Amino acid sequence: MALLKEVIIKTLLFAVIGLLFSSSCVANTVYENFPSEINPNEKYVFYSHGFIVEGTNPTPVNPRWGMYDFPKIKEKLADESYNLIAYHRPKDTDPRAFAKKLANNATTLINQGVKPENITFIGFSRGGAITILTSNYLASDQVNFVILAGCSRFVKNNPELEVFGNVFSVFETSDGVGSCQFLIDRSNSVKTFEEISISTGKEHGAFYNPLPEWIIPVKKWLN
Repeated sequence: MALLKEVIIKTLLFAVIGLLFSSSCVANTVYENFPSEINPNEKYVFYSHGFIVEGTNPTPVNPRWGMYDFPKIKEKLADESYNLIAYHRPKDTDPRAFAKKLANNATTLINQGVKPENITFIGFSRGGAITILTSNYLASDQVNFVILAGCSRFVKNNPELEVFGNVFSVFETSDGVGSCQFLIDRSNSVKTFEEISISTGKEHGAFYNPLPEWIIPVKKWLN
């Protein structure tokens, strides 16, 4: 009888441990489309690629900066602590329309119970401008935004654009697209702002591949 009781206790214990382990490992999924099922207890991160990837080729080549490795960036950016959503935008995507789509995605997550502080948008170059537009449309001081070499002439030439919430910026010192400080200075609802520079000598191409110089600090900030 004592042996049977011990077996039952151990079985129940292993079952509980299994449930805890499985629930903690549900994240770490990479989505190419908006997920059909939402877990309100998980985090969601959106990554928006640069202009060169718009179309059908996930690894296009720029004559100056080399190949943009979209699949590898998604692989390295993925993490067990969140779900990664990375759309492959079609050719001639309208940045404002796509930003509205992302803002609607965030609203859907929030309506399904995801906390705004558990939602992050990351964007590089054209994707960075889309991320800024998304922040402008959402106007939430709880959502998080990562801008990778995204404070371009487009952003400067549209002074009505502001960012909100928690903002992290990374730019390359050899690149023509620099600091986002001017954007922060004109934004009245930024909750926190952190910015770092990297110096790889690769100009805009520094973000064409998942270099540890930017991947590591971005993932550290996300977590």
